[in-house]
Amino acid sequence: MDTRIATGTPQRFEALDVFRGLTLAGMIIVNTPGHSESAFRFLEHAAWHGWTAADLVFPWFVFIMGVAMPFSLGRRGAHGAAVYRHIVRRTLILFALGLVLCYNPERDLAHWRIMGVLQRIALVYFTGSVIFLNTKRTGQFTAAALLLAGYWLLMTRVPAPGAGAGDLSRFGNLAGYMDRLVMANHLYKPGWDPEGLLHTLPAVATLLSGCLAGHWLRTGKPMRTKILGMAGAGCALTAAAYALNPWFPINKNLWSPPYVLLTAGLALLVLAACIHGIDVRGAKRWTAPFLVVGKNSIVTYVVSILLMIPLYLVTVQETDLRTWLFLHWFAPWLPPAMASLAFSLAYCTLIILLMTPLYLRGKFIKI
Repeated sequence: MDTRIATGTPQRFEALDVFRGLTLAGMIIVNTPGHSESAFRFLEHAAWHGWTAADLVFPWFVFIMGVAMPFSLGRRGAHGAAVYRHIVRRTLILFALGLVLCYNPERDLAHWRIMGVLQRIALVYFTGSVIFLNTKRTGQFTAAALLLAGYWLLMTRVPAPGAGAGDLSRFGNLAGYMDRLVMANHLYKPGWDPEGLLHTLPAVATLLSGCLAGHWLRTGKPMRTKILGMAGAGCALTAAAYALNPWFPINKNLWSPPYVLLTAGLALLVLAACIHGIDVRGAKRWTAPFLVVGKNSIVTYVVSILLMIPLYLVTVQETDLRTWLFLHWFAPWLPPAMASLAFSLAYCTLIILLMTPLYLRGKFIKI
């Protein structure tokens, strides 16, 4: 991804790849606790309403995908049908990879999960790309606002059968009912799925908020103005999220509109800080591990999921290898929560080491 600063200089926004890498590393750490029951609370997803640090990583990945669009698809805009073929191809590959990663030997084909992280990314990418290619900045802002407003109205005004309008409980909300109606047994858990169909709509708004940030970064304004503008917008969106929270709670599972505002606002603040530190002040000594995974983000994510399979399937002393490693290498030396985190950090480090040869050879696999 060529993200040259819009002033015409040959400098790149290296912070975008670093931020993507930070987000992906966070996703790996959240997904691979040494012992889930002992993990720090902030590394576990909120049970329903509310949020933790773990609830930031997925929308931040979607947000940074949106930031990249004005740089990547913007260059393809003059190629007509070719760009749509690229979008469709990437969408199908991402969705297919997601289906493969959802394979569970304990569930037969009739219970194979249809949606998942990569499937949502695929649908959001396709929808967001079509909107991006057919609208300008004002149209993208309007589309994001309409998606959030429309989703809000559906969730608060249209009752699911057996529940009242505005029921936002796990089994009473409209999105969950639609998932049970359409996908029946193909859900993450009986009766609900955190990556369901209807709440893909506000996830598109998350991507479009990233697109708007990407447009802002491509302007010819001074870097100080760009950074301060992003920081100001980040503070405003975060404040708006909490102002709206009493009417529609911040909720990752429902990808609620206040959740979109919160995660986009915090992403803007972190990205502004990264650009200031990395691209302006040149503080890059710490960035190498995150560039390694940020440059090959989808491949890194797939490898991190696949590598967990033998850790669950291989048996050592009548327990799976993952549990054995945790009990013998981490638990004896550290308090339970620290031991669980140490396992996650060690696994994330292993993934970074495995991806390093690709980075050093300049091989960046585009999907």
